[in-house]
Amino acid sequence: MRPKAGDTAPDLEGIDQHGKTVRLKDFRGRKVVLYFYPRDFTPGCTAQACSLRDANEDIAAKGAAIIGVSAQDEASHQQFAKKHKLNFPLLADPDQKIGKAYGVVGGGLFGLARSVTGLYERVTFIIDKKGKVEHVIEDTRTADHGEQVLALL
Repeated sequence: MRPKAGDTAPDLEGIDQHGKTVRLKDFRGRKVVLYFYPRDFTPGCTAQACSLRDANEDIAAKGAAIIGVSAQDEASHQQFAKKHKLNFPLLADPDQKIGKAYGVVGGGLFGLARSVTGLYERVTFIIDKKGKVEHVIEDTRTADHGEQVLALL
């Protein structure tokens, strides 16, 4: 089940493209823009990641950190981040544990297909300083997602 505004954000722990362990609890006291995306190197996912990269300085100025999550492994994330000069962690979630905790994979007929293919729904959660979900963005505009996020911070 997908968390909604007002819910406590599920804990998460994952390994990023640099082999570093990233935990949501390590960001307490800071807002987090947690975005799930289908797959590295696809046109929409690339546009979304680059939009967030370009807005990252302004997002950080508003006291927030960006974390991306998809089902690909660390090596894929490392190549994707390097190619596009991404300046935030991308968590590898090949077992889909994080994706299932956030309800972006596995629900219904299409969810089963996404689960089998490892494709997440494109959903962004803005989590407040205390670990509560403030906003859920399900109508992601990939090309200007950074601006979409900034408007809610």
